[in-house]
Amino acid sequence: MTQFLGRVRESLRGNRRVDPDVLLGRLDAVQGFLDAADGHLPSERLVPAHTLVERATGRLALSRDHTLVALAGATGSGKSSLFNALAHMRLSPVGVRRPTTGQAFACVWGAADGAAGLLDWVGVLPRNRFARESPLDGDDEAALRGLVLLDLPDFDSVEASHRVEVDRLLGLVDLIVWVVDPQKYADRVVHEAYLREFHRHKDVTVVVLNQADRLSTADLPKVLDDLRRLLEEDGLGGVPVLATAAVQDAAMVELRRLLERTVAERQAALRRLSSDVDTTLARLDDLVGGPAPEDVDKSTVRSLADALAGVAGVPAVADATERAYRHRAGSATGWPLVRFWRKLRPDPLRRLHLHTPPVAGTEVAVGGSEPPPPARTSLPDPTAAQRASLGIALRGVTDNAASDLPEPWRVAVGGAARSRLGDLPDALDKAVAGTELGVERKRAWWRAVGLLQWVLTLAAVAGLGWLVAGYIVRALGLPRFDYPMFGEIPLPTLGLLGGLVAGILLALLVKPFIHLGARRARRRAEARMRESVGEVGRDHVIAPVRVVLRDYTTARDAYAAALPPR
Repeated sequence: MTQFLGRVRESLRGNRRVDPDVLLGRLDAVQGFLDAADGHLPSERLVPAHTLVERATGRLALSRDHTLVALAGATGSGKSSLFNALAHMRLSPVGVRRPTTGQAFACVWGAADGAAGLLDWVGVLPRNRFARESPLDGDDEAALRGLVLLDLPDFDSVEASHRVEVDRLLGLVDLIVWVVDPQKYADRVVHEAYLREFHRHKDVTVVVLNQADRLSTADLPKVLDDLRRLLEEDGLGGVPVLATAAVQDAAMVELRRLLERTVAERQAALRRLSSDVDTTLARLDDLVGGPAPEDVDKSTVRSLADALAGVAGVPAVADATERAYRHRAGSATGWPLVRFWRKLRPDPLRRLHLHTPPVAGTEVAVGGSEPPPPARTSLPDPTAAQRASLGIALRGVTDNAASDLPEPWRVAVGGAARSRLGDLPDALDKAVAGTELGVERKRAWWRAVGLLQWVLTLAAVAGLGWLVAGYIVRALGLPRFDYPMFGEIPLPTLGLLGGLVAGILLALLVKPFIHLGARRARRRAEARMRESVGEVGRDHVIAPVRVVLRDYTTARDAYAAALPPR
């Protein structure tokens, strides 16, 4: 027995000490992880972490002078008898054939009022609370002052409410004493449903083989060794394993000393919460991975802009801009006598309801109000190929930004890339309609050529009029007059033919310049529209993706900060 007690003490000396400040830092890091991950990851994956933060905050806000210890066991294991034996009082009802303990009972060593807040927090009814204070044996019980011992309902109870209560309380207590008996210590339900689930809580786990008085001196070590083997398989190797008998005071010494040491150290609550953090982090492990890229690759952004340009109808508007330039330049520089016919043809941009905005600085706001937003265009709907190209571009953004991220974060990035997909049509339409296309005002050389065309036309009209006047004079028999001559050609004839021919030649001469200017206007307008459309892509697709990447980096750093110190 002395040798076994030494092994228990050695195990306890190996328990780590938890610095409260370090624990608080780890809990703050878990909260930082949640702040970054909420809204991006499935809420059910984050429930354990939220529960941990809430539970830890509640426990640390309560008494640090009390240690909350629970006796947990199956029906007939004798945990209620053990509870009464430790208290030296009959507090909890005892039974062997049916689940007797349906509610948790609590015994407080010291003033009961000091632990009232803690017991309210765990939900022990006031009528089930007892104080272990007696003038007769106060000195004998002083070593346990600060202990709050709970007798839990049977976890194998046929009453579902009992099992729910056990599970709830097991998540709150500081130290768990698992009580098993020689008959059912190897029961699969005990190990698979409970003990194995607490393999990360070795520092706050004790296993008691109760009713050891029913075993012979030869059988007791064998049963204890087999129990340790099972605990090793459960991942609980090295936890204290004690033999007790509620009917023998001598058989309670080891457990009592363990509880005294636990109460004196004031570490059980911190160890429990630290183990809870470890367990929670293990559940979050697949939610963190490699570092996120600093930003979305530029080539991916360009591919997205190209796809959005197709959907927005940028090529169609660019083509209309080129034709509008030719139309307007032709109207300004063409022969004045046929300009009327050109004006009967609609302007290509106005057919698309793309009335080009005024030059910057010339807007006039009525009553100081903002200028009206651009009207919707009449651009054709995107084709199936253009929509497919946009889908491929969006997948490209997700693949580029989230290729090294865990799957839940990849899903979050993909969702962010498509989060404002419904707003894209209006945004793209406004971007195209609001782009200055560069054909809104006449060029200076248009005016010069137009003025020259009017001069030539007036010369032709003057020559025609002069010739008509000469014919009228002859027809009326009036005195003849001779036309002035330019060489061998009468000046009126030269004016008429020269004006006509020069006007036609001038129109043909400037035509290549008009086509060259139209192509330049097309390129300039297309570049401006692509910039506007690219800005929409950055606002509606790239910006939400960047938010997810930033939050992932924050969550990843917070996870690393929450890991146990080395």
